[in-house]
Amino acid sequence: MFKPKLFTVLPELDKDQLGRDIISGILVGIVALPLAIAFAIASGVSPEKGLISAIVGGFLISFFGGSRVQIGGPTGAFIVILYGIVEHYGINGLMIATMMAGIILVIMGVAQFGSLIKFIPYPVIVGFTSGIAIIIFSSQVKDFLGLDLPKVPADFIDKWSAYAHAIPSFRPQAFMTGMAALLIILFWPKVSKKIPGPLVAILATTAAVRFLNLEVDTIASRFGNIPSALPAPMFPAVDLATIKNLIMPATTIAMLGAIEALLSAVVADGMIGGRHKSNMELIAQGIANIASPLFGGIPVTGAIARTATNVKNGGRTPVAGIVHAITLLCIMMLFGPWAKLIPMPTLAAILIVVSWNMSEHHVFRQLLKSPRSDVVVLLTTFGLTVLFDLTIAIEIGMLLSVILFMQRMAGLTNVGVITGELKDEEEKDDPNAIVSRHIPEGVEVFEISGPFFFGAASKFKDAMHIVGKTPRIRIIRMRKVLSIDATGLNMMREMLEDCRKTSTTLILSGVHVQPLFAMQQFGLESEIGEENIFGNIDDALDRSRQLLGLPLEGRPANFVPTVNREREK
Repeated sequence: MFKPKLFTVLPELDKDQLGRDIISGILVGIVALPLAIAFAIASGVSPEKGLISAIVGGFLISFFGGSRVQIGGPTGAFIVILYGIVEHYGINGLMIATMMAGIILVIMGVAQFGSLIKFIPYPVIVGFTSGIAIIIFSSQVKDFLGLDLPKVPADFIDKWSAYAHAIPSFRPQAFMTGMAALLIILFWPKVSKKIPGPLVAILATTAAVRFLNLEVDTIASRFGNIPSALPAPMFPAVDLATIKNLIMPATTIAMLGAIEALLSAVVADGMIGGRHKSNMELIAQGIANIASPLFGGIPVTGAIARTATNVKNGGRTPVAGIVHAITLLCIMMLFGPWAKLIPMPTLAAILIVVSWNMSEHHVFRQLLKSPRSDVVVLLTTFGLTVLFDLTIAIEIGMLLSVILFMQRMAGLTNVGVITGELKDEEEKDDPNAIVSRHIPEGVEVFEISGPFFFGAASKFKDAMHIVGKTPRIRIIRMRKVLSIDATGLNMMREMLEDCRKTSTTLILSGVHVQPLFAMQQFGLESEIGEENIFGNIDDALDRSRQLLGLPLEGRPANFVPTVNREREK
């Protein structure tokens, strides 16, 4: 379970596949170069930190990961949360938060939480992903239009207000550079799918700005030189107050990293017909995020677009991901000084395309046709992500999903009186239906259908007061109750106490294994009495006749019903 995929596939790796993995890794490394730089700048840090993250994090994710073809590195999902951390806590705070997120991911993997990620509702994922796409696009308007704006506000509305006031500083040369890069990225795949469009856009626009002496901001004018080697590892300064403040951001980074990595691994499995190890993948993500900040990097996770590029170019083992990291290291060492000439509008164009692909606009439109509760979750998560904070958006989106789910489950649970004229006529074909049985005078029969949990407890309480006259015996049929929680158990205890006050005997019928075990643990079985808990309605009715001193139907007068654990079907 915790064996990295690399060590599983190495024995079966032949020379032909090794060659394909090396070629794919080189191509993916070239694709990752502009993205790593762009994601770093958009996150509020210097460009080399993106390269460092892709090198260190990408290598470790492939080396320790649970997927054959996963490519790790910085991604757009982190931009929003990282920008806020850098703004409030600086680079040191970002390093601490990233390492905390790494520790959380390792714990999640060791605790085998990999399969639990799939229970995050799809509208929540699409909502915050689309919201992040809008924020990424908004953050690139300044560089794409060349606006003279020293500091861009973090708040979405304030950001667009600042853009509106800065429109007079619009620079046509920057805009034309960005548009040229955007058009190249969009239309280059029609020329060649082997050479990445973003790389062609960078080469073409960098050359144009350089040789035409265009007045366009570059990486050098904004950040200075890019180092040509990895820095020595350095541990951040840690204090308890900062750790407390960064618990929620770190948890958000961990959750985002886990979700995106496992989604990427699932997509990759579908493309190659494989199967990843989700828990090992989480551990690898954790190790990478612990190590990346030590070298000055930012959070990393599985990148869906780069992973798909790896698959399409023939990569089938983690060797391709390792080669991708080595390729980036070689580029950084050999061509790092030249990367400083890349125009900022070109990087903005790359991120605009990333935001468009990330927006999942077609899925968003489809979800708007879903049930109303899903639409509410989708729009709430999307709106909170854009207008407020990603952490709040995920928390409230998840909470809202849980509440709506409980409401649906409560709607599936029905509690009703089925005595006398209230018999359910739709159950005539059911051999165990109450309609085919004679209910003695003074006996009241209720049936619970569905899980008996806290969401349905109020229905149970209301149903107990439907019949005004107090019965001598109350039978609760539980043949359709497969589970019960503490609230349901407590509600039954309250009903038992009410029955004692009115000298009413409580009898249970058709109790399944989980509810019966829960009652034993809760002490409820002994309070009701084992002699009053039966496996079927016939024995429960016979017990009521015995208590009322009535003859048993079709049985000897001296017959005593026994406790029957065999459940009704």
